[in-house]
Amino acid sequence: MDIKPKITPIYQTSVFKFDDLNELEQYFGEPGSRYLYSRNGNPNSDELAAAVNKLEGGAGAVATGSGMAAIFAAILAYCQAGDHVLCAADIYGGSSALLNAELSRMGIAVSYVPFEQLYDLAALVRPTTRLLLAETISNPLLRVADLRRLAEECHLQGLKLVVDNTFATPVLTRPLELGADITLHSVTKYIAGHSDVTAGAVVAAAPEVAARLRQIGVFYGLTLSPMESWLAVRGLKTLRIRMREHSHNALAVAGFLARHPRVRQVNYPGLADHPQHALAAAQGQGQFGGMMSFLLADETTVVNDFMQRSQRFPFAPSLAGVDSSLSYPLGTSHRSLTPEQQQALGITVGLVRLSVGIEPLDELLADLEQALA
Repeated sequence: MDIKPKITPIYQTSVFKFDDLNELEQYFGEPGSRYLYSRNGNPNSDELAAAVNKLEGGAGAVATGSGMAAIFAAILAYCQAGDHVLCAADIYGGSSALLNAELSRMGIAVSYVPFEQLYDLAALVRPTTRLLLAETISNPLLRVADLRRLAEECHLQGLKLVVDNTFATPVLTRPLELGADITLHSVTKYIAGHSDVTAGAVVAAAPEVAARLRQIGVFYGLTLSPMESWLAVRGLKTLRIRMREHSHNALAVAGFLARHPRVRQVNYPGLADHPQHALAAAQGQGQFGGMMSFLLADETTVVNDFMQRSQRFPFAPSLAGVDSSLSYPLGTSHRSLTPEQQQALGITVGLVRLSVGIEPLDELLADLEQALA
C-alpha cells in the first residue's frame, strides 16, 4: 500500500534505522538525505525550520526547544570567551536574565544600550564587541526599532545584528530583508499561536551561519521534539489570518484604553500618538500586532482589582495565543532587575501587559469596561 498523507505524520522516534553500512556512509556523505538520531534531525523539526525560514526569507533555520534556546544559539554563532555583546536595554526580562546569569560564566561580557542610543553605538563598541541583540517591537514597552537604520549602524561598527522578531512575526516584518544577520522567535508565541507548545526558531541570512546554528543545536541539545514541532507547524498555517485578527482587535482595544479615565498611558504602535507610529506602520505593512501595555495607578490594589474583575484577560505570564491574556512585567518577566533598573526602564507598579486575542471584539471591550469600572 502506497500511503500518501496530506499532513506530515508525527515521527515520534528517537532514532532511525539503516539497512547496512553502505546506507550509514550515505548518511554522512550526503547531508540531509537520511535521518540518524532526532537530536541531529527529524522530519518534523526540519519541516518547522523550513517553514519559518521561508517566512523570514533566510538561508537556513533551526527549530529549538524554546525561544531562550534560540537566543543562546544566536549568540554562540558569533561569540566565544573574551567577546562582548551589546543588548537593547528594554528587551524581554528573560533574555536579559539569560545574558546576565550565563554569558558572564562563559567569559562573554554584556552591555545594555538605551533605546535612544541604539543608532549611535560608537562609544559603546569595544574591539571585542561582536553583535547587538534587539527586538523588532520591545517587550513590554512596545518601542519599535528602525531595523534598516539599526543594521546600517551595526555593520558600520563591524557588528552583527540579531533581532528577536517574536512580537512582529514575519507577517508584519522580515528583519533579514532590512539587513539583520539573524532573526529569531519564541515559536511558543504567535507562530504556534495556541498556548500549547514551547518552542523556538533561529534563522540566518548566510548559509555558513545557518550551518553553525545547526551544529550548535546538535551539540548543545537545543533541538525540538517531533510532537512539539508538529503542533507548531499546524499553528503556523493560520499565522497570517491570526495576525490580521490580533492586529484588528488590538487597535480597537488600545483606542478604548486610551480614552478611559482610569488609564494613564497606552503603549501600542498602532496609536497615532505613539512615538514610532509612522515607522511601525511602514515596517509592519500597516499592521501593528496584538501586544500592548498600559498604565494604571501605581498601586498594587488597583492592578489586583483589575486582574480579579477581568473575565476575558486571565493573568497568564505568556502571550500571543488565540485567547487573550494579561501579564504583570514587574512581578514576572522583569522581576530579576533591581528597583533602579525597573524604574529606569519604565517597568512600574501600574504597568500591565495585554495580549489581545482573536475573540469577538465586542466581548473583549465589554470585559475591559466592567473590569475598569
